[in-house]
Amino acid sequence: MAAAKSSVRRTPEPASPTRELILDAAERLFAARGVDGIAVRDLARELGITPSSLYNHFPSKQALYDAVIERGLSPIVQVVAEAWQPGGLSPERVGATLDALLPHLARHPHVARLLQRALFEEAGSVQALVEPVIDTLYREGSGVVRKAAGRAGWTAAEVPHLTIALFGMIFGYFTNAAALRRLARWGDDPLSPRALAVQRRFLEEAIFRLLGPRGRGAARRRKQRP
Repeated sequence: MAAAKSSVRRTPEPASPTRELILDAAERLFAARGVDGIAVRDLARELGITPSSLYNHFPSKQALYDAVIERGLSPIVQVVAEAWQPGGLSPERVGATLDALLPHLARHPHVARLLQRALFEEAGSVQALVEPVIDTLYREGSGVVRKAAGRAGWTAAEVPHLTIALFGMIFGYFTNAAALRRLARWGDDPLSPRALAVQRRFLEEAIFRLLGPRGRGAARRRKQRP
């Protein structure tokens, strides 16, 4: 007689998360708590896997943080670098830059906060990792601003202030998205297509008011005319 089959059903093991899912969770947790505030076991627990399973994808927490930074910030550096091309500030170039930058930040809504936290990170190992990326981002961004600022009437001494202001306008919207959702008078999801379209139009107009022919330089020239 054939042996009776066991009536006990084995609970299927949960599917191992993909690399992208791990990076999504790590991006969110690193942005919220910083590198030192997150242990591998915390991230593994968040994903419902064991730490050893996580190490199958990334050999260390530092390697995971490196991958999060690479995925989140490198495309931004590339977009800003491509905006720094010969010629003046044009609507086409500004539009193309925003069309590449805003969707990336919307797909990775914690990157802006991750960038902000990285700027204040004091751990030497973290600084060594993120500072080259942030330095490149600032240098490329300053180059774009510097080329347009002179034509708009800004002085060389004002360029760093103008660069920081523009970075704040672009990244601050995403850094503060959670706070915007909580505001009683903010009636839309800040990351919805409609809200992002409004933000794009705002940024385009703000950039041209600051750096374009309708900017401060044009106003100065009008005042200086006899």
